[in-house]
Amino acid sequence: MFRMRAETVTSHIVGAEKEQVQGEEMEWKCRKSGHSSDKENQNSNWLKTNNVLNNVLFTMRLHSLNQTQRTPLSAPTNKNQDFTLTNLVSDKTSLLSDEILLKILSKLPKSQRTANFLVSKRWLNLQGRLVRSVTLLDWEFLVTGRVFLRFPNLVHVDLVNGCLVSSRNSGIFCTHKSLSFHLGSDVEGKDRFFDENLVLNADEVDRGLRVLASGCPNLRKLVVVNCSEMGLLSLSEECPTLQELDLLMCNDRVLRGIAACQNLQVLRLSGIVDGFYGSLVSDVGLTILAQGCKRLVKLELSGCKGSYEGIKAIGQCCQMLEELTLRNHNMEDEWLSALSFFGNLRTLRFISCKRIDGSAELDEQLGSCPAVERLHLEKCQLRDKRSLRALFLVCHNTRKLFVRNCWGLNDDMFSTSSALRRVRFLSLEGCSLLTTHGLESVIISWYELQSLEVKSCNNIKDSELNPIVSTVFSALKDLKWKPDSKSQLSSNLEGTGMGKRGSKFFKKSCDWKSLPMHRTSDS
Repeated sequence: MFRMRAETVTSHIVGAEKEQVQGEEMEWKCRKSGHSSDKENQNSNWLKTNNVLNNVLFTMRLHSLNQTQRTPLSAPTNKNQDFTLTNLVSDKTSLLSDEILLKILSKLPKSQRTANFLVSKRWLNLQGRLVRSVTLLDWEFLVTGRVFLRFPNLVHVDLVNGCLVSSRNSGIFCTHKSLSFHLGSDVEGKDRFFDENLVLNADEVDRGLRVLASGCPNLRKLVVVNCSEMGLLSLSEECPTLQELDLLMCNDRVLRGIAACQNLQVLRLSGIVDGFYGSLVSDVGLTILAQGCKRLVKLELSGCKGSYEGIKAIGQCCQMLEELTLRNHNMEDEWLSALSFFGNLRTLRFISCKRIDGSAELDEQLGSCPAVERLHLEKCQLRDKRSLRALFLVCHNTRKLFVRNCWGLNDDMFSTSSALRRVRFLSLEGCSLLTTHGLESVIISWYELQSLEVKSCNNIKDSELNPIVSTVFSALKDLKWKPDSKSQLSSNLEGTGMGKRGSKFFKKSCDWKSLPMHRTSDS
């Protein structure tokens, strides 16, 4: 067999030599006659030699095949086999360019993208280019620059958990909004268990911000804790497209650096958080914020101490502001009248606020904020009737009113909402003190009411509704009525045996003392 293959190779080589000799003779004759050019002879010789070399390479390839892959000599061999690149490459996706493969991978759902990096190193890099948002857990991953090699196209970065230095071996885990950390058993503070030792110092955080600014020039959203004004200044210079910023442990000095972020549209400031940390944001910081960030659209002030002057500065300078959120605010009295300076404010939110305004002379100095259309009250203590009425007078053009899980909202407090004459949507949830009569007295006066949503208000009973309210309900476009959750639960569990007290439900079927005694006699 080997002798025959050797003879075949020898015959091809001899044939190639004959053709080469014939080509040289033709070239000599043509030169002698002077009818052909050197360029045509070179092309013809190259074509003939190329065909011969293809035959030799084909024969040598057959000779190098393994014994299991050899075809019998009696079987005819096809010399016109397809040796294109697609048949020789096992991974067909390697023939696609990165741009085409990225378009294909981007069409996959996010739930199916996470496992793509396990295919190969190339897919690992491509998958990293598709990632836009990252929550950092290891601070060294940022300062060493590895995060940019792994994810080169980041636009949203959360640095809060990476800034914490708490031990993860502790079994106590605390969380508040975006801040989560492990707490050791050696906590000494009574009023606050989160201290400065659990977070990186401001210099180290600023160093990470400088690295982030140089590696992510297209950054649009950032969440950071315990930074200084120098870190924000470097960030604003390198990242002109920054549009959304969350600052935890913020104070007036930090807001000096935020004034350079001229394209900022969404800002969330966290000053004082009970039990975690206390950072002062006063009228000084609010005024710096107002003069520097004039393109704000959404602003959230959490645990900030301000007054009429600070809120007034924001209303006068941030004329594009459409949404204002006050979370657990510590504003001074008479600040509520400053809302009249917000000309384009559409949404006003109060979340976890212990009070609205403590002033006793609000009715005399109140203005109005006619642009407000949505008013949210969530987890607030509504115990001051005068301040609640003042809020409704300022936002008298409110179209949508949301009241959820607020303490102290009884019939007398809810009656102040009759000052809102243009309400079209009302949502009540978790208002356990509000009765059916208190609800009826208000919604009857709202002639533009179109939608009503009542959930988990246990003192509102279906049996207590009068015919006038039924007529109002029939004219509504949308009605979601689930006020008494307890009665609804008991009706659903009726006949199942559940919902009873343990002393009755787990009743003993028999007493062990009543069991017959079996005595055994000795044999």
